[in-house]
Amino acid sequence: MNVSTQARRSRTVRVAAALLTLAALSACGGPPAADAADPVGAAAPTTRFSENGVTVTLSVSEWKASEGTLTAVFTPEKKGFHLYSTELPATGIEGVGRPTAVAVSGALKAKGALKAAADVRSISVPGVDAQVPVYPDGPVTTTLPVRADGNGEATVLVGYASCSTRDGCTIPVSDRPVRLRVSGDGPSFEAP
Repeated sequence: MNVSTQARRSRTVRVAAALLTLAALSACGGPPAADAADPVGAAAPTTRFSENGVTVTLSVSEWKASEGTLTAVFTPEKKGFHLYSTELPATGIEGVGRPTAVAVSGALKAKGALKAAADVRSISVPGVDAQVPVYPDGPVTTTLPVRADGNGEATVLVGYASCSTRDGCTIPVSDRPVRLRVSGDGPSFEAP
């Protein structure tokens, strides 16, 4: 076997090994895929936490010219649980419920209002005269347009409560901080 054939086979083996590694990582929930809207193909900064029956996944995508979209996906951990509308008053209705909320401070500023990709429905709660606005059972995705206000530390404040018409409610989460660092390359989440 000549040197040229040996080099080609060695290169083919390295490429095949790299592809197998990527396939294994994808199958095992490996690193997140690159954001299609990101022109350089870098993965969107992402972090996740679970508290009081809900897993929250935060990511920043479409980052261009110091602006992007902060996405928060709220996923109740048990079937049959819903989240309250972003429009719910901070103290709920007659004390019932807490709004799904995402706010930013520090070197990251909101550039618009928080929007949810779910329809609001109203439910009756025993002992409450008014209807209570909630999202359908299951995950809710919210988006908040953001912009950098210089480089430095930033905080995302997350709030929510989840309830089930059969199993009751979890303890509300209010102003749960998630830290970021904003630099010339964009935002990055601190390790949890």
